[in-house]
Amino acid sequence: MRILMVCLGNICRSPLAEGIMQAKALEYNLNIEVDSAGTSGWHEGEHPDRRATQTASKYGVNISAQRSRPLSTSDFDQFDRIYVMDHQNLADAQAMAQPHHHTKIRLILSTVYPNNTPAVPDPYHGGDEGFDNVFHMLEQACDQIAREISQR
Repeated sequence: MRILMVCLGNICRSPLAEGIMQAKALEYNLNIEVDSAGTSGWHEGEHPDRRATQTASKYGVNISAQRSRPLSTSDFDQFDRIYVMDHQNLADAQAMAQPHHHTKIRLILSTVYPNNTPAVPDPYHGGDEGFDNVFHMLEQACDQIAREISQR
């Protein structure tokens, strides 16, 4: 199974989600591939935001080697599941995808809150505590995804 994590710039939320999901794959012994992308190409080729890297490291997850890349139309063919961080990412991804790929695209927190559609807030313009909050949200969602995959 191939999973893609998507946010706006691919330097904060989706790199954290990618790193956390990779850690969950090891923890649950899952045979999955995980990548991340952004709906914009503003930060293409850049490493994750320093605060995202520091937060991940604090919790034992290394995202320092990741590089930002924009979401591409080929991603919809290559990935089985595409998890987006917020409603704008959802709209942007759906606008790029062929209609038959829309079922692959989900808000990541819908895995934890199926009757609600919460978004993962973008911590970029806030302080360090925002990155901690986002990490914990994504850790909960990735754990739910890993448990679901492991039960298949």
